[in-house]
Amino acid sequence: MNELAITVIGRDRPGIVADVAEVLARLGANLTDSTMTRLRGHFAMTLICVGPAAAEVETALAALAADGQLLATVRAVTPDGETAPAGEPYVMAVHGADRMGIVAAMTRALAEAGGNVTDLSTRLAGTLYVVVAEVELPPGTADALTGRLAEAAAGLGVEVTLRPAEPDVL
Repeated sequence: MNELAITVIGRDRPGIVADVAEVLARLGANLTDSTMTRLRGHFAMTLICVGPAAAEVETALAALAADGQLLATVRAVTPDGETAPAGEPYVMAVHGADRMGIVAAMTRALAEAGGNVTDLSTRLAGTLYVVVAEVELPPGTADALTGRLAEAAAGLGVEVTLRPAEPDVL
């Protein structure tokens, strides 16, 4: 079996997820990880699946993109296998007036502390800009990072919080 990374982007409309999922199911591809969202009227999907060769999936998805409204890409990837988290899970939240450089400054502070962003979303609501990021931090670095994030936030005129993430309960 092949592990594939697939992206689908385009103007949002009802049924995109169903259309893509049905194509993959017909091919015998098992969807393992995915993220899907709507961004200002545009749909974006990134997923990992296990199944047939990339060329077969690409050909099957081409029918969905034939009208030019969607762009689908397929790439074979090397499975990483199961990996333990590299650090402690935290959630960083930033909010304030929209201005250029917020994501750059905050993620740079995280990176300099050895942190890894595992999920990040932003939203502009009027003039309010909101960032929520799930991050993994090296053990014992959260206190120092909180100070560095506060400095960066003050320079941008935004507020920031960093808190331990609640574990997923299934």
